[in-house]
Amino acid sequence: MAKQYYGGQAVIEGVMMRGRKSMAVAVRNPQGQIELHEETLTAKIYTSSWGQWPFVRGLGMLWDALGLGIRALFWSGEVAAREEEGKPIEFTGPVAWSTIAVSLSFAIGLFFLLPTFAARLLATYVNDDPLVDAFFEGAIRLLVFVLYLWAIGQFNDIRRVFGYHGAEHKTINAYEANAPLTVAEVQKFSVQHTRCGTSFLLYVLVISILLFAPLTFSGVEPGWLALLLRFVTRLALVPVVAAIAYEIIRFSAAHDRNPLMRMLITPGLWLQKLTTREPDDRMVECAIAALQPVLAADGRPPGTPQR
Repeated sequence: MAKQYYGGQAVIEGVMMRGRKSMAVAVRNPQGQIELHEETLTAKIYTSSWGQWPFVRGLGMLWDALGLGIRALFWSGEVAAREEEGKPIEFTGPVAWSTIAVSLSFAIGLFFLLPTFAARLLATYVNDDPLVDAFFEGAIRLLVFVLYLWAIGQFNDIRRVFGYHGAEHKTINAYEANAPLTVAEVQKFSVQHTRCGTSFLLYVLVISILLFAPLTFSGVEPGWLALLLRFVTRLALVPVVAAIAYEIIRFSAAHDRNPLMRMLITPGLWLQKLTTREPDDRMVECAIAALQPVLAADGRPPGTPQR
């Protein structure tokens, strides 16, 4: 059986897990019970042979975040906000789309527009050179990203989400070590994982510094046109950067015992300390409940050798 990499994400009071054929979300409702939602993966990025091609399969990471991830978050929000009589607060229709629009606008402004404008201003005062400008832009974007993770981690609700993130990692680590998927066994494993989305985003930020450097449009007179061209090219190249980052993270995870690869992996593991927390047993129960149906759909019961 071909090796399959499993993963997922933390959601509100729960965990989403994804396999080759299906995804599952396990969320604890206000009554303390775990509710499970399963979906068969039908998108071409999962079902077609080309979806597994190198540099194409990395786009699945983006699809997970924008497609599966958002749906899983909305569903978990409905369950977590359900009142005792069973009436949920539904995040659908205009509420859902407006939430997505506001969130994407905020992300674009914070992680694209702000670093671009700040780097252009700083480079003008220091050394108006395209390479210097690109370096400032990448460094500012990385700094904003780290500060953002630290800031949101100060909120109790987000800290709980980070606890579920740790539960997701522990459960995947336990499965990949062929350990029993019990709470006691899973709790023995680390909250860090080499294929974490946090590490993936770090690779994206670092690669973007190198890839965006030639695209500063030094021949264009500084002003709104140059900034607009830079902004458009950054957005257009996000899939390219993501594809490269995914291949790097996949290769490094498969060779994580190599000293050179460990050096490449370590910064991402450090950054995960901002986005993971030690989970309690109830969080781990949710992560296990989400992974089990995904494994069953792929015909991989717990204990199936990974190599």
